[in-house]
Amino acid sequence: MSTTDDKQTRKNAKHKASMEKQKSNVDARIEEASIERGVAILLTGNGKGKSSSAFGMVMRALGYGQKVGVVQFIKGQQLSGEEIYVREQCPQVTFYQMGTGFTWDTQDRSGDIEAAVRTWAVARPMLEDPSFDLVVLDELTYMLAYKYLPEDEVIAALANRPPEQSVVVTGRGGGAALQEIMDTVSEVKDVKHAFNAGIKARQGVDF
Repeated sequence: MSTTDDKQTRKNAKHKASMEKQKSNVDARIEEASIERGVAILLTGNGKGKSSSAFGMVMRALGYGQKVGVVQFIKGQQLSGEEIYVREQCPQVTFYQMGTGFTWDTQDRSGDIEAAVRTWAVARPMLEDPSFDLVVLDELTYMLAYKYLPEDEVIAALANRPPEQSVVVTGRGGGAALQEIMDTVSEVKDVKHAFNAGIKARQGVDF
């Protein structure tokens, strides 16, 4: 056996041993995870992709024939590609959008609060309905940050939803109380963004 072959053999053996150890650790963690219930996920941070990730979970749930509800706060009247697809191709999804636009567009706090309350009146019953397997509350964090909705009421509804129901909340911030009750909190970090270089938002990628 040549020196090169010998080095490759040792390298392969080392890799195999490392992967065996990793698999053992993963299998052990899976074995330890014995609690069966829905999960609460917060997708936050200043980076791009929070809502996109949430809609990815919508597609995943639909793949298993699960019942899904999507409520969007803040977003404007122009739908994104995933929203258009869900509305037109996924009639089984209960979809509602506040549709007032961003607060810097409306510049009307009273009107925004009224719209938030109306939208919450759609979302809250979903969080009480055990027939929903997944509920997505897109941009809900802004409703708490701007104090458009009572934080205690929102936190209680999320915490006391049906045991088998999963919920995904997206948006920047949201406060410590929200993070505390969530099972998973993922922060999307903005390392680099095309918009900052003057590149326009791209249909099919950004919206």
